[in-house]
Amino acid sequence: MDVAIALGFALMVYIAWCIGANDASNPTECAVGAGALNLRRALVLFSVFVAAGSLLQGWMVMKTFGGGVSDLKSIYDALTASLATGTWITAASLLGMPISTTHSAVGSVLGVGLAHFFIYGSASVRYEVVLRVVISWITSPLGSIALAALLYVALRKLYGYSTTKMGIPPDRVDRVLRYVLIGALAFSAYSFGANDVGNATGVYVAFVRLGGAPARGIDVATAMVLAAVGAFGIALGGFTVGRRVIATVAYRITRLDLVSGVAGELANALVVWLFTTVPYVLFGYGMPVSTTHASVSAIIGIGLVKGGPRGISASTVLKILASWLLTVPLCSGIALGLRVLVYGVLRV
Repeated sequence: MDVAIALGFALMVYIAWCIGANDASNPTECAVGAGALNLRRALVLFSVFVAAGSLLQGWMVMKTFGGGVSDLKSIYDALTASLATGTWITAASLLGMPISTTHSAVGSVLGVGLAHFFIYGSASVRYEVVLRVVISWITSPLGSIALAALLYVALRKLYGYSTTKMGIPPDRVDRVLRYVLIGALAFSAYSFGANDVGNATGVYVAFVRLGGAPARGIDVATAMVLAAVGAFGIALGGFTVGRRVIATVAYRITRLDLVSGVAGELANALVVWLFTTVPYVLFGYGMPVSTTHASVSAIIGIGLVKGGPRGISASTVLKILASWLLTVPLCSGIALGLRVLVYGVLRV
């Protein structure tokens, strides 16, 4: 049990760092790309509101590591899945590629489930969860592109009406948009902390459960401590490596201004909220949507409206799409190989 707690805590901090390194771009890239804030101030604001969301609400969200795509049967399952997840996210972050950290965890746990076929003779995989993830690869980006395009057109017309028909000086309108964009960053970071810190704490919960913890689960005080540690890890990841992914999304897809920045941030927030809420109301469960897919796709949609295919950097977009398509199969392959190797060496 002591080993499980130590491993779980260490890997929780590592996964939290990975989440911050790659996902810090999701709430910040529009404000940075549009010039509303410089990178350092955006990361400070991100860290403060991630901490607020984690401490005020993050302890309420204890997620199942990997989204329940497969059953983790032992500490060795959790160990290989965590290492596979962290390895891919770290590599992608160092390369400046925005990927889905949630889908990375899903792919890794899927790989462990497939490895069970070689170890136990049967694959413990819930294929309906895999199907929902695959569907989100299509619906989330398309929805985000469409909504961002519509919001951009509407905001551009409103901007023109305010400055020409109403006679409001452009610098005053820009000042309002800047405050709106900063507010959107703060709200997005708060929501991110409240929800996504559970992806890190879920690692600890998995290790403790597999180590033989009582069935009563994690108490509120412990959950708040875990959320605080997770928030620290996320902020650390953002400050140490996060600037690489932020630079890719903020500057290398399309040129952002205040209008397009506000449209992109609002589209990102609305798509995540809609795909979480509407399916839950209709079917009883939320669609597993990647905040990374939503935020990046929103910027792609704005670029397409502004300049058509030439409004975006085709090479950057193709690299990002390739990293998205590789995430689940690559993490699955790494986890499967690691788990079979562990079994071959230790027979466990």
